[in-house]
Amino acid sequence: MTGAAVEQLLAAKEIVVVCGAGGVGKTTTAAALATVAAADLGAKVLVLTVDPARRLAAAMGLHALGNAETRVGAEAFADAGLEPRGELWAAMLDTKQSWDELVRRHAPDAATRDAILANPLYRNVTGKFVHSHDYIAMERLYELHSSGVYDLIVVDTPPTGHAIDFLEAPERMADFFSSRLLRWLLVPYRSRLVNAASRPFYQIADRALGSAFLTDVAEFFILFQSMYEGFVARARAVERVLEDRRTSFVVVTTLEAAPAHEAGRFVEVLAAKRLHLGAVVLNRVLPSELLDGGATQAARELRARPDQLAQALASARPDAPGPPALVARVLQELGESFLNFAVVAKREAELRAELAVDPALVATVPALDTDVYDLAGLVRLGQALRR
Repeated sequence: MTGAAVEQLLAAKEIVVVCGAGGVGKTTTAAALATVAAADLGAKVLVLTVDPARRLAAAMGLHALGNAETRVGAEAFADAGLEPRGELWAAMLDTKQSWDELVRRHAPDAATRDAILANPLYRNVTGKFVHSHDYIAMERLYELHSSGVYDLIVVDTPPTGHAIDFLEAPERMADFFSSRLLRWLLVPYRSRLVNAASRPFYQIADRALGSAFLTDVAEFFILFQSMYEGFVARARAVERVLEDRRTSFVVVTTLEAAPAHEAGRFVEVLAAKRLHLGAVVLNRVLPSELLDGGATQAARELRARPDQLAQALASARPDAPGPPALVARVLQELGESFLNFAVVAKREAELRAELAVDPALVATVPALDTDVYDLAGLVRLGQALRR
């Protein structure tokens, strides 16, 4: 993928959703793309992350990230030797605060809103059930995009077990609130009657979990179901945004078996859902020189004949650094190390070939010598993406 292709992707789209398995560099890639768009394209860009790590905020010169958008200061760009043409903003999804805002927006009246927010199960349930983190990330994205404040929003998706959970979250949430199991649980409380058949179950549950537990659960979901229509309408609106031609997806992976297979599956899902794939980023890739036949043969020579090579070096250079035995050991270890890395590089090449992706959409990022810890590092990563 050429630098021009990356620039075209960032310039032509309003939303870029960065997806991938956990630990492949999604968050850093999203931040690097946003930094490039703000620095070089003159856009007002927001990177929305769900990564709780403080290092991303530090990399952008910010003390902390929160639900409210914060602008990256000019001094952070100056320290990286840049004078940005646009603006870079950042926010980190606060699940609890975002849910509170969602309840305030969709509750049919003030009494329902206050009852939900005061329910003792509200904080725990919204944090743990039915992919709520994925769903609220989609909600926040829709809200920010609808505001029209930003030219481009780059989204770092939640670290789910499977990247497609993010796409399916709205539908899963709607299905849950209309599920047969939930209706069965709520029927006795809606009618305020517990029949003889169900009474033993509720009595046992009350003794095991506390007398008010099931009542609290039922009250919570009865209240939440009053917002069902709002949830469904919003979910459909989010789906339309994701399907829009102004939205594109960037899949990030390393060339290890599990992440690469997850990336391949996600690419297939995008195609099935007719969503736009903008790029596949292969992160932390070993250099192609490791696959060079001549280099491999040289490494084998180093491993097989270190003593002879050390003696030849000592004869050719009287000022050779160290005794021949020590030089021989270093040469042998160097050859062994190269051959070990060559094996890994060959596996990477095989996994790359298995990805059924147009080569024009593939961007390769080499394994960097240091972690990305400042804006200059994000710029370097962004430059690597554009080569």
